[in-house]
Amino acid sequence: MTESGSPSFTSSHIVVSPVADGDPPFRVIQIDGVTVGVARDMVDVFRLAHAAGLAHVDLDDPEMVRWVGGGKYKWAP
Repeated sequence: MTESGSPSFTSSHIVVSPVADGDPPFRVIQIDGVTVGVARDMVDVFRLAHAAGLAHVDLDDPEMVRWVGGGKYKWAP
């Protein structure tokens, strides 16, 4: 295997940040590097993705969504 000086990986279209304290708790959503809003559940992730023009969103596809600080079922701090 050949390794380079910097790691390469395919970035996901959607990045879901760790859960932030709030009432209710939320996660910041970025799509293609742009912050598009906050999500309080998985439905909000779909809503923001569709509003950004992504027609098909598979929350289990790491090329589509990167979950930071917990997976799709983590919505509490």
